[in-house]
Amino acid sequence: MKPSLLWNRICLLFTAGVLVSVLIFLGCRDEGVTHELLTIQGKTMGTSFVVKVVQSAGKQNVTITETLETEINSLLREVNRQMSTYQKDSEISQFNQYGKTDWFPVSPAFATVLESAVQIADISDGAFDFTVGNLVNLWGFGPDARPEKIPTDAQIAERKAVVGYEQVSVRHEAPVAVRKVRPAIHCDLSAIAKGFGVDKVAEYLESLGLVNYLVEIGGEVRALGQNQLGSAWRIGVETPDSPNGIHKVVALSGYALATSGDYFNYFEKDGQRYSHTIDPRTGRPITHKLASVTVLHSSCMMADGLATAINVLGPDKGLEFARGKGLAVFMLIRSNGGFSEKMTPEFATLFSHEKKKS
Repeated sequence: MKPSLLWNRICLLFTAGVLVSVLIFLGCRDEGVTHELLTIQGKTMGTSFVVKVVQSAGKQNVTITETLETEINSLLREVNRQMSTYQKDSEISQFNQYGKTDWFPVSPAFATVLESAVQIADISDGAFDFTVGNLVNLWGFGPDARPEKIPTDAQIAERKAVVGYEQVSVRHEAPVAVRKVRPAIHCDLSAIAKGFGVDKVAEYLESLGLVNYLVEIGGEVRALGQNQLGSAWRIGVETPDSPNGIHKVVALSGYALATSGDYFNYFEKDGQRYSHTIDPRTGRPITHKLASVTVLHSSCMMADGLATAINVLGPDKGLEFARGKGLAVFMLIRSNGGFSEKMTPEFATLFSHEKKKS
């Protein structure tokens, strides 16, 4: 999805509402509260991450905390090493710089993420396209960011010539490798890599038998079980253009949630707003009125990529796509100075169900 800052796309409710929760938790400790909350946080993939784990009281100790922190940071460094376009020696950076069209050896994880990106690109008819990196850079939103300058039609046409997910192949048989039809093709997995990182951390926690956790990287979230108060994890979908405004609260357990929007990374030139989300089919930033789209999915990686695809498609075609694929999707659309809502039946059902449970 899109460069972002922590709390800018989906706010964990650690504002006033969470302050109340913390006070309740502290006030009840002496009355039989038997769970403790471990929080690990740091920096990764150009943004921030937070991991929250709930365990029985007394089971946490310094060694367990340090082990979790070390392993989680190690997992995220490895994802960064594989898929960061900002890291010059990462696998994806080396692949982008590779001047040949034969097979390029990569890690199984990189191949898995790239194959998932191909799948999302295919089912969205190219609305999601991980080869859009050259266009992202052209518009100043990538590692080669520069002062805002509108590209010419000729420059856009030149970059579009080396955009096309069909021109990249993945081979899972040993040795695992990828290849591109044209050396100039530039891949960018930023719209799916953070979700993959969330999944990797979640899978690690579950491998340890931890069943009450929340993992968040740059706004992409996956949660299981309950928080330290014994209720579902509560995630706030932010109101666009309002950094402290929460439009809707989702009780999340057993699902991942990702949001893509036009309001947290853009520039304005001569009164025109240019979103960081580039439509690979036109080579230009999206211009429709879909302000944000939130996707619930069992995989954070898939939720991440699908949110970007739907954001590119826009409110009408995006909703049609989501309904056709049976996706749980929630939209906020700019309308008369405010926002209107649209959601798929799957999202409405999940939201209603979780709301009753919480």
